[in-house]
Amino acid sequence: MPHISATAATHPDKAAIIMANNGEVVTYRQLDERSNQGAQLLRSLGIQKGDHIGMMIENTRQFLEIVQAALRSGIIFTPISTHLKKEETQYILENCGARMFIGSLQLAAVAEKLLGDVPGIEQFYMVNGTRPGFESWDEAVAQQPTTPIADESVGTPMLYSSGTTGQPKGILAMNDMTDIHDVHPNMAAFAAIFGIDENTLYLSPAPLYHAAPLHYNNLVLAMAGTTIIMEKFEPVQALQLIEQYQISHSQWVPIMFVRMLKLPMEQRSQYDCSSMKVAIHAAAPCPIEIKEQMIDWWGQVIFEYYSGSEGAGMTIIDSASWLTHKGSVGPAIAGELHIVDDAGNEVATGETGSVYFGNGSKFEYYGEPEKTAAAYNDKGWSTLGDVGYVDEDSFLYLTDRKDFMIISGGVNIYPQEIENLLVTHDKVADAAVFGIPNDEYGEEVKAVVQPLDWAHAGDELAHELMEWCKERLSHIKMPRSIDFMEQLPRMENGKLYKRHLAEAYKASDH
Repeated sequence: MPHISATAATHPDKAAIIMANNGEVVTYRQLDERSNQGAQLLRSLGIQKGDHIGMMIENTRQFLEIVQAALRSGIIFTPISTHLKKEETQYILENCGARMFIGSLQLAAVAEKLLGDVPGIEQFYMVNGTRPGFESWDEAVAQQPTTPIADESVGTPMLYSSGTTGQPKGILAMNDMTDIHDVHPNMAAFAAIFGIDENTLYLSPAPLYHAAPLHYNNLVLAMAGTTIIMEKFEPVQALQLIEQYQISHSQWVPIMFVRMLKLPMEQRSQYDCSSMKVAIHAAAPCPIEIKEQMIDWWGQVIFEYYSGSEGAGMTIIDSASWLTHKGSVGPAIAGELHIVDDAGNEVATGETGSVYFGNGSKFEYYGEPEKTAAAYNDKGWSTLGDVGYVDEDSFLYLTDRKDFMIISGGVNIYPQEIENLLVTHDKVADAAVFGIPNDEYGEEVKAVVQPLDWAHAGDELAHELMEWCKERLSHIKMPRSIDFMEQLPRMENGKLYKRHLAEAYKASDH
């Protein structure tokens, strides 16, 4: 597996990165030189191997250039969600012990508020322009030599959990690699499974701060392919790019599938997607009907996996296997699957329980020994907090996150099943389901729907959806009421941030 420096030596003018909106190209020579300059700048500022830096940057070429600089200088780097506010960003920077923060002019409203409030930050930089108190990253790196630093070593990301169920946690995977030219076993395995090589044309529609886009883009660059970065996902543009660049590989989240499928047939049928060889999706469960429609449309090129930034285990399933195990995320390919009850005992095949991985890679939640310990049981197995079951073929089926489970009248109800159903209605763009207090049953099912057309929001649509659900759900799973929201708090990484939504409802008179 070549490093970007090797590709720069053999194919210097090959496109490494193409930005979707303006067509800006970063060649392998430019990526190699700019990442060297970034590494040189870090060292000149006293940022050494093992130090932490934080970055809050939208999808730009600089994002990946900074990542490559960190990866070749032994830096632990933390990309931060571009949707976080000042307090949330400050928490992450303080928690990870960042010595440097790199923001962007576009996100200056949050970045400026951090000045003077994060004691550990020694250097404040900004890309694509500056604000008072920030140095220009672009100008500073341009003044650095393009040669490698003397002490190149392997850097690593430290990503933070999305915070959908609580305070975000820094996830530091164990990595004992020392040579930047070494092949990480996980990267080599993914390259083999998905056929990623120098001929790959990869479409990246998701935010780069999220784990999957970050890792897949780094993999494509390590394999000397070309990645096309969308600044922001837009369904029609995504289809245009597939046709324009003859995209061979891509990575999605289910809500992107939903939004492409909601396009009028005459619009989405205009675009040729036949070049696609592998379309990977993860991050959130995909409704069965949605996945069936995608396979009908793009063919058996859809791959799904289940894992987390913790990297303790993974399942994977291709289209052919999914069609015979609909709803599954596949068998384990890393770690051993265990389904256990609340007492920690393994349950029988087909029974629902907490999903654990045994004999997987070790991880820790940075600076959070209690949270790390809580993720492991007495057998050394670890969990991401999800609930599911395994069938007789050892295929895993996810039910929901344990923290989102509704207990109504003593019955366990998993909101994901109801959300997956609602989103298939032709007037629904997105849906959130959660429990709210009920004097008689403890909790009742609440649904909040984002209509495809806001003009349809109201009692008539609520009644239509309730009647539609009655035909498809058992009585206990039925929402007791449906409200509407113009935009649900689903981030571009596919995760539905419904914890705050549910808490707001519980605190109100709804």
